[in-house]
Amino acid sequence: MTQTTTPTRATRRAAKPNGQWKVDGKTPLNANEEFKQADDGLNVRQRIEQVYSKQGFDSITKDDLHGRFRWWGLYTQRAQGIPGGKTASLEPHELEDKYFMLRVRIDGGALSTEQLRVIGEISTEFGRDTADFTDRQNIQLHWIDVVDVPEIWNRLEAVGLSTTEACGDVPRVILGSPVAGIAKDELIDPTPVIRDIAARYIGNPEFSNLPRKFKSAITGHPSQDVVHEINDIALVGVEHPELGVGYDLWVGGGLSAAPRLAERLGVFVSQERAAEVWEGVVSIFRDYGFRRLRNRARLKFLLADWGPEKFRQILQDEYLGYALPDGPPAPQPTEAGDHSGVHEQKDGNFYVGLTPLVGRVSGTILTRLAELAEAHGSQRLRATPHQKVVVLDLPGEQVESFIAGARELGLEANPGLLARSAIACTGIEFCKLAIVDTKDTAAGAVREIESRLADATGKLPKKLSLHVNGCPNSCARIQTADIGLKGQLITNDAGEQVSGFQVHLGGTLAGSEDGEASLGRTVRGLKVEADKIPDYVERVVQRYGESSQEGESFAAWAHRVDEEELV
Repeated sequence: MTQTTTPTRATRRAAKPNGQWKVDGKTPLNANEEFKQADDGLNVRQRIEQVYSKQGFDSITKDDLHGRFRWWGLYTQRAQGIPGGKTASLEPHELEDKYFMLRVRIDGGALSTEQLRVIGEISTEFGRDTADFTDRQNIQLHWIDVVDVPEIWNRLEAVGLSTTEACGDVPRVILGSPVAGIAKDELIDPTPVIRDIAARYIGNPEFSNLPRKFKSAITGHPSQDVVHEINDIALVGVEHPELGVGYDLWVGGGLSAAPRLAERLGVFVSQERAAEVWEGVVSIFRDYGFRRLRNRARLKFLLADWGPEKFRQILQDEYLGYALPDGPPAPQPTEAGDHSGVHEQKDGNFYVGLTPLVGRVSGTILTRLAELAEAHGSQRLRATPHQKVVVLDLPGEQVESFIAGARELGLEANPGLLARSAIACTGIEFCKLAIVDTKDTAAGAVREIESRLADATGKLPKKLSLHVNGCPNSCARIQTADIGLKGQLITNDAGEQVSGFQVHLGGTLAGSEDGEASLGRTVRGLKVEADKIPDYVERVVQRYGESSQEGESFAAWAHRVDEEELV
């Protein structure tokens, strides 16, 4: 008689480790973890200053060039003239130029006019007059030669700016409310928390080797103006019925190819404890984050595995040493969080939100904007998480003159329906991952669509965001846009392969129009050629006007109707 036995745990195949330091140990499980453990990314600065800037691009080692340089805000840019069809088939060294994108880190988006002028001068002198406002409150320059990097750092640091940990597996720039400290309706000013975190933890070797990038956002404004649902950690201003004003804690948000909205932990965080709570969350990510597979190394995957209850418990027990009080959610915003247009500050002066179309500016424009602001009594600006810029502290009698001067620079205080919310990533012009052009495509489409809608007789949505991305990674947040376009090569009716986009519809973050955040829906087979974006948007907006219900936002309508309405 044959006896069957049930395999014991010891005889079963052991599950592969996830590379969690506190569970599996620190043995590197892939090439990225190996180079990070071999030498801290922060250490590459010394080699840039003493070796690479003197010996030139060809002297840079592979691990530094494609790895550690990011710890100081440097990525090689795409070589010019390589078509999108080659993106997936060529190796990084075959796609790259011998020039860099340089990302200037601007925590909270806070800039003085002096700092803006320095960035503008660096752009015109070293970056062929290139500059973009990003959707993470940074400014990016291109065409940077490694030979010039030490001098660029000297100029930035002389005015209190840096590129430290602007990229890499580190705590990236801390998003902050663009109207922190000046808005009349602000609940709490997050500026002290942002400064404390930046001073204590940015450039600190304790947190310079994370599983992947770590994104932070902090706001005390009721419009919830820092896209908190798509950050690894977010602190959102809220009033507790007994404890006063503080923050609601969110963790585990992120987009890319596997989007996931952040979740509330249900706790209340006081202003005094905000920085140490931030430290606790990033420490969990460092110690328990999945490191074996890069595509599962963001905090959102750990939160999905643990759930918010376990995450809260480990945060309290292992990292804080005390329990956080339960806290209420922040109320739904009642106004838009982009701060476009003219608004009165609590001191009686005004701030003006300006739109550079899809974030594209230049060093010349940045320098002239600094001069314009100063000529009208302002010395402070804020970049926004929407590729826009806000100029603060304008006296009331200077506002109209300032708006007219900004318009001459291509910066609009009263943008049209699409321009106000349009976002585009870098695209194939400079990005090695991109497949299609984005900046020019998006800007051209916005201008054409707004021209067509100017004479529209039907009902238009109050808000309509158009986000254009050059690849699946969603740097332009396509899953959270009313109309999100993901770049790819598609086959047209003539059988030709052309630049096009997969369409996402009805995505939104918390706002006055749409309530809770939701990811956009994709319609099977719905792809649009790049030069036919205006035709598609005009058509779908017309259908919204015909079939939307009273007060229904575009996002709500796009989720409600049948797919036939959306093609």
